[in-house]
Amino acid sequence: MATHGSGERTLVTADGTVVCPRCRIAKDPWSRMRGLLGRRQLDDGEGILLRPASSVHTWFMLFPIDVVFLDRDLSVLRVVPRLRPWRAVWRRGAVAVLELAAGECTARGVGVGDRLDWVTA
Repeated sequence: MATHGSGERTLVTADGTVVCPRCRIAKDPWSRMRGLLGRRQLDDGEGILLRPASSVHTWFMLFPIDVVFLDRDLSVLRVVPRLRPWRAVWRRGAVAVLELAAGECTARGVGVGDRLDWVTA
């Protein structure tokens, strides 16, 4: 698997389209709870995968994000584009949530039914 520093990996669609070049994985309770709080923005190509998670909130956040709900096979169940601060969203059946900069899902063509995967060497 491709890695980029501190636990970052590259997430792609089944056809190889890069969805998130630098995806950080938050799998412990503290890193999931912290998420993007305290950040002023997501840098180009940056994202965070919260696992396990079936809901997210943007309370206290300073910027909108795209939210992608995923099942256990990393198939896209729901996309919430440009979720503004002070909102909450969820998707029954989701086991992970990918948070990207607002507009990234549209720019990269991510939609319901897409199957994502980690880049392998």
